[in-house]
Amino acid sequence: MSERHPEGQIAVEQRGSVLLMGVDRVEKRNGFTPRMFRELGEAYTRLENSPDLFVGLLYAKGDHFSGGVDLPLMAEYRKSGTPYVPLHLVDPAQMREPYRKKPVVAAMHGLCFTIAIELMLAADVVIAADNCRFAQMEVQRGIMPGAGGSFRFIERAGWGNAMKWLLTGDEFNSAEALRIGLVQEVVPAGEQFERALAYAQRVAQQAPLAVQATIENARLSLGTGWMHSATHATAKNTYLYGTEDAVEGRKSFAEKRAAQFTGR
Repeated sequence: MSERHPEGQIAVEQRGSVLLMGVDRVEKRNGFTPRMFRELGEAYTRLENSPDLFVGLLYAKGDHFSGGVDLPLMAEYRKSGTPYVPLHLVDPAQMREPYRKKPVVAAMHGLCFTIAIELMLAADVVIAADNCRFAQMEVQRGIMPGAGGSFRFIERAGWGNAMKWLLTGDEFNSAEALRIGLVQEVVPAGEQFERALAYAQRVAQQAPLAVQATIENARLSLGTGWMHSATHATAKNTYLYGTEDAVEGRKSFAEKRAAQFTGR
């Protein structure tokens, strides 16, 4: 068995015509790193380009889907201006072209913070365990959702429901996520993977080109407004990461204390 990388990995397995993509940095609550973003992009690209793969299943190993991003690592990466996912790869967050046409089902459990929500909202159908703890907590760190959380939250939940959680960064549970439409089904903890796999296999039984055309056409119905939002989010977050509040947000997070923001 190969040595585990300290910056995590994405476990990839083909099961029939379904590609399993497993987030795996369990020793750090699956905190996302640049390496994990790149490997997930490689997995999504394999799904999109392989003629024998029809559906993707995004899930996570361990007790949690993800506690969010590894702030120190990601902050340094953002300063360099290097994209988290190389531009020739399919972006799992669907923030830029090439846009994915093959469906992805997400299975969520445990902590589902920041990037976890954004990845599930970029998927097509979400199955959640009843022990999920969701939070889009960027405002508590001096930044904003940078991978689609702001506009996709509105798509699924509507303005008021989105703002209720986006503007506080507070936690909400699986029942609330189901109520406002962020997830499509809630199952007992431990059953989310098998339920998501069953649904993915059901989709994989349908005509692949028809499924892809359906996704492509459905995306057209959203218009181009979200593309402008995606571009704005990337630029605005680059600015926010350099503010004093963002530095304080990272520092308070590391020191496990309440942040003291100044608006600078």
